[in-house]
This record gives sequence, C-alpha cells and structure tokens, in this order.
Amino acid sequence: MAALAGLSVAILVTAGPSSVQHDEAKLQTAETHSPEASNTPSPKVADPTYPITGYFISASSRDATNYRKLADIKASGGDTVITFGISLQPATLDSIPPDCLINGKNCARVAAGSLSIDRYFTFLDGSNWGSSALKCPNDRKVTHKGQSFSVLVLPKLGQGCVSSNGKYDVVVVGGSSSSAIDPSHSLAKAATKLGMKFFAGMPAPAKRTELPYLPDISYQETLAAFTERFLSYQATTNDTPGLAGFYHHTEMPLTDSPAFDSILDIYRVQNRAIHRYLPTRQAVVSPYIDARVDGGISPEKARKGIRRIAQTAGGLVLNIAIQDGMGTGKGGAFSGSDANSAVDPFAATIVGEGTWGNKYLAPNKDYFSAAASGISGTGAVLWANLEGMAPATTANGCADSLRGQTTKARLDRQLQQMGTAKKVISFMWDEYFTCQGTGTSLTKQIEVGLTTPIITDTYFFPESGRVEIVGFNLRGSTATLKWSSQKGQPLEKLVKASSLNTAYGLQKGMNPKLQMITVNVGAITTKAKGTYSVKVTNGWGVKSTEFRSLVS
Repeated sequence: MAALAGLSVAILVTAGPSSVQHDEAKLQTAETHSPEASNTPSPKVADPTYPITGYFISASSRDATNYRKLADIKASGGDTVITFGISLQPATLDSIPPDCLINGKNCARVAAGSLSIDRYFTFLDGSNWGSSALKCPNDRKVTHKGQSFSVLVLPKLGQGCVSSNGKYDVVVVGGSSSSAIDPSHSLAKAATKLGMKFFAGMPAPAKRTELPYLPDISYQETLAAFTERFLSYQATTNDTPGLAGFYHHTEMPLTDSPAFDSILDIYRVQNRAIHRYLPTRQAVVSPYIDARVDGGISPEKARKGIRRIAQTAGGLVLNIAIQDGMGTGKGGAFSGSDANSAVDPFAATIVGEGTWGNKYLAPNKDYFSAAASGISGTGAVLWANLEGMAPATTANGCADSLRGQTTKARLDRQLQQMGTAKKVISFMWDEYFTCQGTGTSLTKQIEVGLTTPIITDTYFFPESGRVEIVGFNLRGSTATLKWSSQKGQPLEKLVKASSLNTAYGLQKGMNPKLQMITVNVGAITTKAKGTYSVKVTNGWGVKSTEFRSLVS
C-alpha cells in the first residue's frame, strides 16, 4: 500500500447558482495528519472498502450453493442478503398443482372435508414446510411422486382453527421435491455461520389486473391469517441468529398519495405480526424514486411519503431502503451543476435525449436529503437500494431485455447521491453483479477498483480558504483547487489535506463508512455564486472523478 504522505486533491470553481449553506461547526476529528509531519514515517493505509454492504439474491435449494454465494458476498464486503417473497395467489380446485393428491384425489378438496370453503389459494415458494406448519385438524402434509406440499385450512373469520362465520379458505404451500431443503432455512443457517444477516421475503398479495401497481385486497383477511401461519412457522423452525428479519416485496413509489394506502395497510398488518411472533427481528421495505418530469414525484412529496411508511412500523425496527431509479430510468444521479449536461445513454433509452435538468425534477441527492428529514424522529432507519443494473441497450445485455449490465463508474456516481443513508444495499447480486454481459462482471470491476475514492459532498469557504471533502476511501489525501477569480480567470492550487475524520458518518448519523478530509488553500476571492468541482487522489494513489459543487 502507498504511504499517506505526498498525495493530492483537486477543486474547480466557475459561474453558477449558489448552494445551501454548510454548518461550519468543527467536528472532533478521529485522525489528524499534519503537513509538517511529512518527514516522519507514515502509517500504512487501512484496507479499502466499498459502500455497498447488502444484496438481493436468489435462494437455492442446495445448502452448498447458498453458503458459497454468501461467502462470496462477504468476501466482497457484504454483510446482508435479502430474498424476495412469494405472492399468495388465488386459485381454483382445477388450478391446484396436479401432483398434490391424497389417495388419488385433489388435496385441497380432501383437506376441506365437510367444511364450507370460500376460496382456494396457492403459495408455491419451492419450500418443504415441516410438520410444525400443521396447526389445525384439517391441515395436511402431502407427498406424491416425490413432490411435497402442505395444505393449510384457514378460518375466514376469527382466530385459531374455528371460523366464527363457518367459512374457510384453503392454501396449498410448497411444491418442492420431498427431499429438498427449505431455502429460507438454508440461507439463515449460512448467514449464522458467516456472521451475516438474512432478510426473508414476506408473503404478499397478487396484483390487481386492472391496476397492476396496486395489490388485490379482496382477500386481505386471508393474507393476514396466512401471514400469521407463515411467521409462526418461521419462529418455530428458523429462529436462528442469521435470520435478521423480513422483506416486504409489495412495492410503492416514495409518495404521500392516498392511492397507495392499501400498500401501507399491508406493511402495517405484517409489521405488527412480525413483531408479535419474532419481536427481535427487523423489516425492510423498498419504495422507489420517480423523479421524471413527466408524472414524477417531488422531493417534498417524497419527504411526506417516507414518513407515512415509517409510521407502519408497529413496534419493530423498519429499514426503508429507497430504490434510486438509476436502473429503471426513474431517478437521476446528477449534481445541480450538471443539470445542463446530457443524460447518459442508459437513461436516454427511458426518458429520451435531453439534459438531466429537463428530464428529472431533481437529483437523487435531493430525494435522499428529503427522506432523511421525513424519517427523523420516527425510529425508522434510512437505507438506500442502489439499482445495480442499467436500462438495456444493444451493448449491455445481461439478464433480460429490459435491464442490462451497468458499470462501476455508474455505481460510483449513484453512491455519490446516497450519503445520508445509513446502509447501501443493491439489486441484484445474481444476474447483474455476476453476469459477464460486457465481458467483465461488476464484482470483478469492483474488486479491481476497490481503492477508488468516491466523493459525496464538498463544502468550500473562500473567505478562510477551507475546503471540506466528504466521501469514501479518502484516507491519505492531499489537494488541488481550481477556481475562477472575480474576473473569470481560471486558477489552480495544489494543497495537502490537513486532517482526516474517519468517524464523520457516525457523527452525522449517516453512512458509517463516510470520511471527511479538510484542506486549506488560503483566503481567496471567487466570482459571485460560482461552482467548483473536486478531484481526490487518496492514499492508494487513485484519483476520483471530478465532483462539482456550488459555492455557499
């Protein structure tokens, strides 16, 4: 590794609108490196880290596959994995899986016996639920031709096994090989061994056919009853340290619109159930940014929306991981001074040619800042869900025709917008991070570029000449400042960083990996309402991309 001394940071100022004021109150720095100490031996730079620490994954029915996947993620700096849930799907007797037979007869019909059945459902999650899932007299465990099912008979009204109105629903669960492992149990076991956290997908309702962005709430009582059985089973058979909690895969935009109240109701009911059956576990929900000018949602509506989501917690810790929209073209990772720059080719496939400023209502950073404000005081925790793919073009084929492989440079740009989030997770390890769509997987790109410094914010005070630079992998930096004088003359100055605060993120309640360095170029004058951009060369000798900011 390179030594700390003798490395540099760069900054540029030109005309542009002014930025928000930065609190100049000095923080107690965790580490300070004096320029005068450059003749003394410098300590080695600590191992670099990448800010993404969690990934969505696909579960396997093989223990070895799950363990290997989690071990690979841990080796890449991750500590958290999340799986999607399965929908509780309305069914008919005719659509019950044909292998679910008891003595040659339809398993759902046999389990129903003489009871009055209102509706039938399937929950074909590929699992092999054990006998502890059977709670009521009519419940059945079915094995036929090597296939395994659990048939649950749920009361339509009331608690326990007896319906107060005499009507029942039947749910056929599983559909795996009778010798298969339970994928959730396997992942929880692997996470426990590796000291990681696993969030299992929750049951969810199907989508409405006429409004596919909303859930079908015609059977919300059945969903609530099945959720209870699902969580009771998890508490009985999967209560291991690696099971950190559950993920709500019913999605909604980050908005305060009452049109999505039905989704909030699902979160509320299921969060209370999680807290009741597994009170030490958390939940994750992932609303998405839609910042497009045509039909998008403003940061102010996002601020109000995240507060409404936070209020569904029901006593548990609720982590709200905002999807940044860069994989779907719904959000834009750009700075205010980039507003007049053209959108990148990936975004252009969704919003068309144009500038970031005329295609998006605001940069993603504004949405994360608004969300941090909206969540304050609720007890919920702000995460970021970095979309680890890009809109598909002819050159980045990967998993499907809509989304393709992105680049590490684009991931770095996305991370610049997420400083206020306490944790960054990403969709999705399988396919997008591991595919070879453009010849080199994202995991390999991250490994090769692990030491790259990523700047998330800079604050420039011309009257004192102090510049504060916030980001990741900033240890061991020095500095170059470029700016325009009051007459518009471009100027530049090289300066060493005078201090490093490795605890900046923790102190500010932001991502704990965030650091801050301070440099001082001496008192200068600039053109009124100027902009500036920062480049950092860190202790590994690696330069950041240019980061432009607005003079306060």
